[in-house]
Amino acid sequence: MSNIESTNNPYLLLTPGPLTTSDTVRLAMMKDWCTWDDEYNNIVQGIRKDLIQLATTNTEKYSTVLMQGSGTFSVESVIGTAIPRDGKLLVIGNGAYGYRIGEIAEMLNIETVMLDSGEVSDPDIDELDHTLAADKGITHVAVVHCETTTGRLNPIEKVSEVVKKHNRIFILDAMSSFGGIEMDIDQLGVHYLISSANKCIEGVPGFGFIIVNKEEFEKCGGNARSLSLDLYNQWKTMEENNGKWRFTSPTHVVRAFAQALKELQEEGGVAARAARYRDNQRTLVEGMRKLGFTTLLSDENQSPIITSFNFPDADSFTFAEFYSRLKTKGFVIYPGKVTNLDTFRIGNIGAVTPKKVNDLLTAIEESSYWKSLV
Repeated sequence: MSNIESTNNPYLLLTPGPLTTSDTVRLAMMKDWCTWDDEYNNIVQGIRKDLIQLATTNTEKYSTVLMQGSGTFSVESVIGTAIPRDGKLLVIGNGAYGYRIGEIAEMLNIETVMLDSGEVSDPDIDELDHTLAADKGITHVAVVHCETTTGRLNPIEKVSEVVKKHNRIFILDAMSSFGGIEMDIDQLGVHYLISSANKCIEGVPGFGFIIVNKEEFEKCGGNARSLSLDLYNQWKTMEENNGKWRFTSPTHVVRAFAQALKELQEEGGVAARAARYRDNQRTLVEGMRKLGFTTLLSDENQSPIITSFNFPDADSFTFAEFYSRLKTKGFVIYPGKVTNLDTFRIGNIGAVTPKKVNDLLTAIEESSYWKSLV
């Protein structure tokens, strides 16, 4: 891994993205690029190829589309383009980002079924099986892999088995997991994988990407419900014009992402990065429990990406005060997102070393001001 100890950041971001990047990724943005020039578009083409190789060994079956904007822009581009006018979407929801897919579909007037298991529960695989068997009108199934609302890692292998059994189109929101958790999307039967530049690849915000099953995607021309988020036309433009984007591309962000992909390979690929994230998360949870904190989820449901912790049982505790004290010590954590529970979250992804996790634990111990008030 190249130079992941940051030298000019006032604090370490311990969030699910945007995240702390390496100095070399940030330095890659210090050059201007022409969107028409082959030198730049060759970088785009290299990114598209590299992403497929990270996703599956069956590379000929898939292609990659890059889409401007935040990760949600990419999710909306898939929902609005992949599903035909007479299609019907089933969304597996157990957190804010699954629910958001449902909101997008409803906004686009797509008939939608939401299998809502609640924010702290596993998806009901039997219910998924029964619903797909009973409702032949459902054409597509969408699920979030790592639901960062809680930090839960959803069982996409089990979901995949049911979706394949019923021969439906599988949309996987792997926004905060792709590049940090090993998977093969062809073995999973994924038709659309969605992720973002500023997650486990450790780039900066500005675009997302979708890895598409080419045979299925070729059927999607004319489906789009948006001009700028027409994923099919974006793909065709990139395919036919050597990586050219339809509208102005985030050139500096793209160049930084190419550097981030290089550093992922230098680290040892997804397997090595996944191992670092798992080690970070294990060290974090063990240390937090020694300090008296409890996790929202059980260990078997927990992702290595981000962990939700319950508020301490102390009337004097406020997240705002705790957050402020940690920030002054060089660490930025995340507020909770579970609707009816008091939690905060700490991420493990980005340019975070095991040493930094231990430094964080020391800072948390020093910032536990409520203990001195007891």
